[in-house]
Amino acid sequence: MIDWNQIETVLLDMDGTLLDLHFDNYFWLEHVPRRYAEHRSCSLEQAKEELGGRTRSVEGTLDWYCVDYWSRELGLDIALLKAEVDHLIAVHPHVIDFLAAMRALEKRVVLVTNAHQKALSLKMERTKLHGYFDLVVTSHDLGLPKEDRQFWDRLQQVAPFDRRHTLFVDDSQPVLESARDYGMGWLLRVLRPDTRGPLREAGGFEAIHDFSEILPPSPE
Repeated sequence: MIDWNQIETVLLDMDGTLLDLHFDNYFWLEHVPRRYAEHRSCSLEQAKEELGGRTRSVEGTLDWYCVDYWSRELGLDIALLKAEVDHLIAVHPHVIDFLAAMRALEKRVVLVTNAHQKALSLKMERTKLHGYFDLVVTSHDLGLPKEDRQFWDRLQQVAPFDRRHTLFVDDSQPVLESARDYGMGWLLRVLRPDTRGPLREAGGFEAIHDFSEILPPSPE
């Protein structure tokens, strides 16, 4: 699936790709509505309905991913609420093996995430993955989400890469389409971002269930 001799740079998404999206899904679909219902003295059903409408209205924008935005909008300390359930943060199977293999092959590995800096900090502290990356870039650093075609131009300015020899792995269809429009040479979609959720469709991309499928062969 991957000709590692052709790859110089590996760009990796975080949530749903390296980390189990169950944490984020549980947080936004269960934990935040519960705390919001307590804050507003309303039913859990009312809270879920209101929050669903609010999140859909900004989906795919930078605000959708912004901890500070939601703290202001909801009157809740979102960073603190994330810490309340941080025991659910988990690394996907075979990710550590893959990252170690990339280091052994001397590939340049860049974490490229839409996560807000506060969420990123919590997850790196919990997983200890930060040492595997040559660079970490969030969309909030660049002022655009990965869904925006211009994101990749801005990424080039802070982390130059040859798109013909770059592998990008993500679980999001819109993000992968944006990278494809940019001309990224190698694209892979993760089919089960949430280990407790259903498989996703490949959506026209090469796809994997987990990173064991693209581990390079061990040296003789």
